Formats: sequence, C-alpha cells, structure tokens
Amino acid sequence: MLENSFFRSGWGPDSPGCGGWEKKTMGAADTQYCAAVRGALLHWYGRNRRDLPWRRDKNPYRIWVSEVMLQQTRVETAIGYYRRFIDRFPDIATLAAADLQEVLKLWEGLGYYSRARNLHKSACRLAAENNGALPDEWGGLKSLPGVGDYIAAAVLSIAYGRPYPAVDANAARVFARLLEIAAPVNRAGSRKTFREAAAALLDADAPGDFNQAVMELGALVCKPRQPECRCCPLSRWCFARMHESVAEYPVREKSRPVPSFQMVIGVVIKDDRLLIVQRPYEKMLGGLWEFPGGARRPGESAVSACLRHIRDSAGLAVTVETRLKRIRHAYTHFKMVADVFLCRAGTGRVRRNGPIAHRWVGISALQKYPFPGSHHKFIPALIEAYDALPGDFE
Repeated sequence: MLENSFFRSGWGPDSPGCGGWEKKTMGAADTQYCAAVRGALLHWYGRNRRDLPWRRDKNPYRIWVSEVMLQQTRVETAIGYYRRFIDRFPDIATLAAADLQEVLKLWEGLGYYSRARNLHKSACRLAAENNGALPDEWGGLKSLPGVGDYIAAAVLSIAYGRPYPAVDANAARVFARLLEIAAPVNRAGSRKTFREAAAALLDADAPGDFNQAVMELGALVCKPRQPECRCCPLSRWCFARMHESVAEYPVREKSRPVPSFQMVIGVVIKDDRLLIVQRPYEKMLGGLWEFPGGARRPGESAVSACLRHIRDSAGLAVTVETRLKRIRHAYTHFKMVADVFLCRAGTGRVRRNGPIAHRWVGISALQKYPFPGSHHKFIPALIEAYDALPGDFE
C-alpha cells in the first residue's frame, strides 16, 4: 500500500469542498480512486496512443534518445530528427565512434545543443566502461551527463519496467487539474510535489505505459488551452472538473519579461572564402560554427559594433561594405535583432580571442558545418548575394 500520498480523505463526485492537502497513509477510498484512474487511463491509452517511432520497441537506447530529444521539443518536430539520428547512429557504439561535429550537424535546428553533446559524451563513456549498454538502474543512469530525474524515470519505466514516475510538463498539467494541486508548475521547488502525486497514482505493473498515458493525455486532451474535458477518460475523477476550476490550473508563477538585444554579425570575405569561427563547447550553442559578431553597446552604431567584434574576436581589421539583412530570432531566455553585414578583409592573419577554432571556407562548404538557427535566417540571402559580388570583392 502506498504511503504519504497527497489524497484527501474521501473522494468522488459527492465529496465536500477541497481543503488543503494532507499527508496520511492511503485508505481504502484512495486505493479505489487510484485503481479507477489507472484503469480508465490505461484503457484510453490503449485505444488512442499515437504511433510514434520510439514506441515500436523497448530498445533502451532508442527510448533514451527520444526522451532527450523530446525535452523542450514538440513531438511533431522531434519525429524527423529522431529518424535521421537513429538511421545514422543505430546504437551506442556507433554514436560513440562518431565525430561530435557530425552529431551536432544532425542536431542542427533542434536547439539546446548541450543535449547532443551530453548524448555523445555519455555514449563514449558507456562504450568504454559498460560494453555499450545503457544502465538499467537509477544510480548508473543518473550518473550519465545530461540525465536528470525525468529522463532516468522515463527510460527506466518504459524500457525496463521499473516503477518510477516520469513527470514532464504535460503530466504536471494533468496532475494539477486532476488533483487540484496549487503548486506552480514552473517553480523548481514544485517538482517533488508532482512526483509524489504521480508516484501515488503510478501503476506498478505497467509503469511505462502509465507514464506515457499521462503525458499523452496532456498532449491530446488535457491541453494548456481549451482542454477537451468532455472527451477526457478521467473527467469523473478530476477534482478541477468537479469544482469547475479547470481554468485555474495549472498554477504558474509570472515569468520575467524576456530581454531583447541589438546584435551584429559580420560575414568576412577574403579571396573567395568566408571566415567562420567555432564557439567554445562549454558556452551556449557550444561547438557550433558562426560568423563573428555580438551585442551592440548603448549608443554604438551597428557598423562600429561589427568592426569591434571582428577585431576583438578574430584580430582582423575589415571594411564593412553593405548590410546584407536584418534578422530576428528568439531563444529561451532572450530575443535578438541582428544586422548582418558583408565585410571585406584587410591584411593580416586571424588571431582568435574567444572562438576555439576558425576556418576560411568556400560558400558551398557552409552546408557541412553546424550553425545556429539564427544563421539559417540569412545564409540563403548570403548565397544569393555572394554570386552577385563584384570580382574585386576580396
């Protein structure tokens, strides 16, 4: 019998008002509640689960890759990346043997590139120390780079049938409404509350299906806006539905405004070659390649900022010839508006200050390197403009 649950004494459509949560040993009514929720949810999942490529077998490696990709990424976006990734790296040994640049190139556009770096680093460790096998216990899995509580619980429950609750954003929303949990879903301190609620409801005989069913319900029915309560298999057990408070859950703390920065990017051209530099692996977008640039200072013109960043990061004096394009791009924690300039290189050699590597490459070679998503907003215009440059642009 589960203990320390977050269930109220007495449940059901005729329950009195919803008071505060109380910790207690689960009683008979709560046991019935859990059994009813599990049964209804798993029955619904069996009939409505989406045919997703990572659900077609219990391969631990593939489940691990899918869960890493699905962090901060919509299912519809992840499917194509997952298929290409598994086609190229079908197992841990293949991934470990690959060059990190190839891994980042396959990840290009998916964002949060530390996920790709950690996958590769973990694969290298497993190939060297664990015969290329993914651990089937909590401590071993959690010791891998980038594996937190959620990924460990998801992989262990889905691939190995271990009874760990996996709570993502979709699942947290379901539990918040189902049990009227007032803890803000976007507060780090609330994670324990939602994990405990999920653990109390978890079907120990089918933990992987249960975890996936909750997440599937959140994705398809218990949506952030306009949840389809009439179609929900848990509607008769949902406290928010009973008390007409669905719109009040989940509770979210007000987020801070996302800052916006004015940026510049300089495409330096010399002898029909373009200068690209590589970002440090420990930084944001680590390991990716980019054209030199950065933020403008207050009162600084875009041209002056471009000249300064190229000089400071590459040690080059250049001439700004023309503005190629203005782009806008949003990251998780900030937004940027960037002016992209075509620049003529002067004499001298590159002296890096910040970037860990540089290349002078032809325009056709750009496709071989992994670039940030922001760069793909102007690279097509760069290719078009490059073909029209005058012959003395060198």
